[in-house]
Amino acid sequence: MRKIIGLINLILCINSCSGSNNPSDNVISKLSVIDVTHERNSVQSTTYTFSVNVTPTSSKTITVDYKTVDYKTVDGTAFAGKDYTAQTGTLIIQPNQSSANIDVTVLKDSLRQSDQTFSLILSSPTNATISGTGKATGTIQNYGTYLPIDGTGYNAPSSYAGMNLVWSDEFSSNYINPANWSYDTGGSGWGNNELEYYTNSSKNAYTTGGYLVIEARKEAMGSNNYTSARMISKDKKTFTYGRIDFRAKLPKGQGIWPALWMLGNNIGTTPWPACGEIDILELLGHEPQKMYGTIHWGAAGGASTHIGGNSTLSSGTFSDKFHIFSLKWDANQLSFLVDDISYFTATKSQVNGNYPFDKPFFFIMNLAVGGNWPGNPDNTTIFPQRMIVDYVRVYQ
Repeated sequence: MRKIIGLINLILCINSCSGSNNPSDNVISKLSVIDVTHERNSVQSTTYTFSVNVTPTSSKTITVDYKTVDYKTVDGTAFAGKDYTAQTGTLIIQPNQSSANIDVTVLKDSLRQSDQTFSLILSSPTNATISGTGKATGTIQNYGTYLPIDGTGYNAPSSYAGMNLVWSDEFSSNYINPANWSYDTGGSGWGNNELEYYTNSSKNAYTTGGYLVIEARKEAMGSNNYTSARMISKDKKTFTYGRIDFRAKLPKGQGIWPALWMLGNNIGTTPWPACGEIDILELLGHEPQKMYGTIHWGAAGGASTHIGGNSTLSSGTFSDKFHIFSLKWDANQLSFLVDDISYFTATKSQVNGNYPFDKPFFFIMNLAVGGNWPGNPDNTTIFPQRMIVDYVRVYQ
């Protein structure tokens, strides 16, 4: 019996002396690094923090080398020294730590442009192995406030005979004037089965260099796959009669639907279409050389009656350069013009039923995506899409 007990004790001693009692010490940890997507700052540098995860944790100190590299296979890549500060070093991960961070500085830039990317690569680990490629992508989202804009195109005169400029927004400030504009927001389809979610974000509406930009983006918000903006002057800037000029450059593409238009300011008590609607400009992105002007009216909450016209450029598209889209409106008629050439006039005698076009109207500027009229985007549609407005002016 004593011999058996001695043998057991010998075996236990051999086992305890041969290594750790912790089974995890015999498992090699794996290192993985996580992609980072972040918005770039226009006024100061931004820190992009990459997390290096350890699975499972280890009782040993782990080291791994890292470096950042330009992502050379994609147009619009980020470049070290211009877009971010190059990083090279060794990351030390202490025992039993599940993760550690590598910080990369992205340099400030106010340029509005496509996303840019760079890579962070791990190499030469000690007391661990690298899972997969050991590479993560840093995506720089460039939502800056500066967008280079070619302002060439048709220019309206600074004044019209017998009329005075009573109001304008030249969009010359570095912000959208809240005294003039507010936002309709949401993604309900707006009665046309549209696909965008309208926001009040500077991603979708901003000023730059004396222009207003309304930008439709392919990005998810709620159940919608696109975002855009719909700006209104309701209860702020309303007008009855006069000449209204919009100078604008329009987007193009299947499913893109820019509009500059007006609704009766009494829409809260007199539902559409009884409040009246004046579409100074609508364009279907798959026909970028053709635009429409229309008026709508009818019984409150009922079907719309409408009449309108259109104008087609002899060459080029409305996205090539700026044009002036105008409404000349008095007590007897509404005339629609492009570059001071009339293409459609609606008279009071043509409007049957209650006549709504003798009351105050407010402005709407929006860029819709999809819907009953233009149809939905397809694989030929490029995003982001932008409607650029130089000014809106009212003469009476």
